[in-house]
Amino acid sequence: MNPSPSPDSRPRLLLVDDEPTNLHVLRHVLQDDYRLLFATDGERALALAAQQRPDLVLLDVMMPGLDGRDVCRALKADLRTAAIPVIFVTAMGDSADEAHGFALGCVDYITKPISAATVRARVRTHLSLVRMEELAATRLQIVQCLGRAAEYKDNETGMHVIRMSHFARLLALAAGCAPQWADDLLCAAPMHDVGKIGIADAVLQKPGPLEPHEWDAMRRHPLIGVEIIGEHPAGMLQLARSVALAHHEKWDGSGYPAGLAGEQIPLEARIVALADVFDALTSERPYKRAWEPEAAMAHIQEQAGRHFDPALVALFVPLLPQLLEIRARWAD
Repeated sequence: MNPSPSPDSRPRLLLVDDEPTNLHVLRHVLQDDYRLLFATDGERALALAAQQRPDLVLLDVMMPGLDGRDVCRALKADLRTAAIPVIFVTAMGDSADEAHGFALGCVDYITKPISAATVRARVRTHLSLVRMEELAATRLQIVQCLGRAAEYKDNETGMHVIRMSHFARLLALAAGCAPQWADDLLCAAPMHDVGKIGIADAVLQKPGPLEPHEWDAMRRHPLIGVEIIGEHPAGMLQLARSVALAHHEKWDGSGYPAGLAGEQIPLEARIVALADVFDALTSERPYKRAWEPEAAMAHIQEQAGRHFDPALVALFVPLLPQLLEIRARWAD
């Protein structure tokens, strides 16, 4: 018995041109590496894009009826197709035309008559960029899932790690950190309490005050988190390790596990400490009512120079409207 043929997993491209000869040329260039869809008018192109969700669109500009600009505009206005990259393939090549196309949302231009090598290279490049974006989104989802697993053991909701990670990114940008670093922190912050996975439920979920030996066990969770995350020379996981280890340190040196003080505490941990406490205070838990945001912010200001970096507190307070928007978007 012959095995069933495996599905064709090659990327799918939509080629749009009112001249069949141009479509034939593109087909010859691309058919060996991609699955191809064809449209000779704008209406058909939009219908195919919505039905088939191609990975990329090669779109002629000058067409009767709906021209390429109209099609691009409609693709970007439809949530089903807005993320599909569009490359204009056109004989129009002046800078004003290109600027208009980029403003509409196209990602590149290929000038007619086409070069086969150029077409292949541009398509490959933009599909690679899409893949990188998908991997980045998947990475964030995986990290959030791991962080949420730890939170569920601690009577907190999974939304906590999402909210506090967005708070952390917002504060990092306000502190002048590079956008890429802030994005890495967004991905790293959900793992701040991953070490709680290794703490006994009898300690984590105890309704009353902890005994001294139970506090000793609880204070081990940063070290357990470090063991889970492992050693990494750079990047998001290195930030996650640093955050997991030091987010319970305090500016005045009274925190744990190492009793670090002031700028001995890594910036990423100082940022996450603020984000974590603000969300914890303003969230309802089985053992407490939610604080009003203004009361939580007043407490954070009172703790500036004790628990928190005073310079970061000064930057955090004016962010309250954006913090509340984040809370509303990812409510429990």
